[in-house]
Parts: sequence; structure tokens; C-alpha cells
Amino acid sequence: MPEFVVTALLAPSRLSLKLLRALVMSLVYLAAVVAAFVYSCIALTNVLCHPRRGCCGRPRLTAPACLRDPTLGEHCFLTLRSSGLRLHYVSAGRGNGPLMLFLHGFPENWFSWRYQLREFQSCFHVVAVDLRGYGPSDAPKDVDCYTRDLLLVDIKDIILGLGYSKCILVSHDWGAVLAWDFSIYFPSLVERMVVVSGPPSSVFQEYSIRHIGQLFRSNYMFLFQLPWLPETLLSLSDFQILKEIYTHRKTGIPCLTPCELEAFLYHFSQPGGLTGPINYYRNLFRNFPLEPQELSTPTLLLWGEKDYTLQQGLVEAIGSRFVPGRLESHILPGSGHWIPQTHAQEMHQYMWAFLQDLLD
Repeated sequence: MPEFVVTALLAPSRLSLKLLRALVMSLVYLAAVVAAFVYSCIALTNVLCHPRRGCCGRPRLTAPACLRDPTLGEHCFLTLRSSGLRLHYVSAGRGNGPLMLFLHGFPENWFSWRYQLREFQSCFHVVAVDLRGYGPSDAPKDVDCYTRDLLLVDIKDIILGLGYSKCILVSHDWGAVLAWDFSIYFPSLVERMVVVSGPPSSVFQEYSIRHIGQLFRSNYMFLFQLPWLPETLLSLSDFQILKEIYTHRKTGIPCLTPCELEAFLYHFSQPGGLTGPINYYRNLFRNFPLEPQELSTPTLLLWGEKDYTLQQGLVEAIGSRFVPGRLESHILPGSGHWIPQTHAQEMHQYMWAFLQDLLD
């Protein structure tokens, strides 16, 4: 069939897709304006209630001691082959077994895996990385440096750069979003996955369209589509909105010490420290609509019964995409979004049982 005929036949579909994307982006930016108003009110209220903190975030001059805890591992840097970026990671247990690679979420860093680094270093080479844009890792300024494709290649380069041909991939939140896609596009590099509180992008997209309540829970995503304003609002009153995320009585991380809180705030408080992480969200709608993908990597999925960010219905939606027999899922009673830090012992028990045959 001549090329011009094929082009003519596909033209209506391409036009429809462009119109759909334009409509979606219009709705996204409308939601962004609404979210900006709501979060501006919250941020200004924080400034008025805590005038001594000032309007802007206070840069931390010294890293908190818990970030230098030697029991968690050795601090290293790896130069990625594809991009040349230098990523920071903490490593322990080299030579003790297979590579166990940890991918954190937002607003976190490698330190969110502190309990798992201690627990598994006796039988695995555990590595918790600061993803690009986070912490001491390189943080390109351009939004286009945080596309899904580039982030997935980062993970590939980390595994190969550490001298391994495959790994056990453990992930949470944004790290989980990346891990799902990585298992699809680089399946030979993933032996097992442990996913905590994070759905595949295509599942989240389809579920949110059918369950409007999930979009309300994820309202911050729309705010993060805007330039500079999200960084400004999060830093007002010495990062009060971020502090509330970590320490909220119902949805935060119980028993978080002041030093541990500073371990998360330290790098975000540095000039430009919030831009890289927020740029992940600014690329969320770049490839809408996403095609459904079949999931086949053997996976342990852990979800919080009281997760304020993600609805439980997503667990069933994820299961519907899996090859039968490849997914083991558990909803942890009483737990919220921060399972690796709030319910570490339960998480470890499930992980040891899931990985036991690899150790045998």
C-alpha cells in the first residue's frame, strides 16, 4: 500500500489523539490552578502562624549525624555510562550475596531504606541510591532530563556499573513507578521485585479515570506541573509543608526523631534542591495515554491499609495485569504510605519468605 494512502488512513486517529491530549492537558492545568490556590492558602497560613521561621526555607549548613551512620553502609558515587551523571549511593554487604537495589520515592532519599540496609546486608549486597536530582546525586536543571526513558536507563547503568547482570529491585512510591516500567523494558536485569505503595503508571492512569477519588488524593501532582511555584510553596515557613508530610499525626511517620527529619530536609533545603524531584512530576503526562502492559516479573507487593495517597483498589487493578502466579500481594493492617519506615519488621518478614529460595 502506498505511503500516502497509509498516512491518509491514519490521519483521523492521529488527529483524535492530539485532540485528546490537548483536552487532558487543559484539564491538568485547570486542576493545577485550583491546587495552586489551595496550597498557597496552606503555605501562607503556615507563615502567619509561625512568623519567626520567616518566609523562605533555611538552608541547612551541616548534614545531620544520622546521614553519616557507619552501620548503614559506605557512601560512594557511581558515574553512569549513558549520561555521565554521578549518582550517590550507600552500599553494605558486598560479597554477601545477590544485589538488592533500593529505589526511594518523594519526598525521600536513600535514608528512607535505613532499616532495610541493616536487615539484609548479611545475605545481600544492599545498595540504596539517591536518584538523579536527589541529595548529592547530580541534578540537571532541564525538565527534559527527567523523562521516564532517561530514569530507566539510569537504573540499568547502576546495576551494570556495580558489576551485576541482574538484581532484586526494592522500591517505594516514585521508585515503584520506575521499577514497574523497568521490569517491563529490562526484564533480564530483574530477578525479583519488592514493590511498596506504588502502582504502574498505566494502571494508575486507568484506575484514576474510573475512580475520581484517587485524583483528589493525588492533587499535589497537579500543583507540581507548574514552574517555580511548587518549590516556593514547599519552602515557605522553613519547609513546613514538607515537615507536615513527615510528621502528621495520622499520615506521617510515627516516632521520627528530629535528626531523622533533618536527614530528609537537609538536601531539599539546599539551593535548587526541590527542583529535580519535582521535575519527575512535570513529565508525568508527557506520554498520555499509556498502553496497558502485561506484568510478569515475580513480585511481592505490599500496600498500606490506611494509605492516604493511594487507594486499596489499586492492588486489585495491579493484580489484573499480572501473569497468573507471579504476584504475591499483602495489605498491611494499620499501616499507611511509609511502610519501609513505619512497619519495617512486617515488611522484612514478607521479604525473607519471598526471597528464601534464592538463599537456599
